[in-house]
Amino acid sequence: MLIRAATHDDLPAILAIYNEVIRHSTAVYCDDQVPLSERQAWFETRRKMGYPILVAEQSDVVIGYASFGDFRSFPGYRYTVEHSVHLAPQARGQGVGSQLVNALLPLARDMGKHVMVGAVDAANEGSIRFHRRLGFDEVARMPEVGFKFGRWLDLVLLQKIL
Repeated sequence: MLIRAATHDDLPAILAIYNEVIRHSTAVYCDDQVPLSERQAWFETRRKMGYPILVAEQSDVVIGYASFGDFRSFPGYRYTVEHSVHLAPQARGQGVGSQLVNALLPLARDMGKHVMVGAVDAANEGSIRFHRRLGFDEVARMPEVGFKFGRWLDLVLLQKIL
């Protein structure tokens, strides 16, 4: 498996992974699938701000991606970033996510970031365990801040001091 910087050519695969996550999980609190133009705008914004987008590639197929961006836009949060990592169904549970996040950590440090945050649906115990294995600590539980699939969702914030 290869972890590398994403290119524009990877956007259809990134979009397919993202929309599968939207359709089948509460990992993203979004009801509707997004068009390619949304992922293109996201890609351009991340690049313009100097933030990385990485892909995991296996046999020339993108099987996952990860990135980080501003946690909040206020200047006092400039040393804190929030990451996301999403995998194709066939790549889950094989260590791909860990490799992607572990590749993001030194990039954040090199940018002078101090904290990385992950926001995880509280029912996603696998993702919470995943983050804990990577050294993230749970710092907050926010009851009923999200809504999807006809129910209220609790959000867990985990952070890692870099």
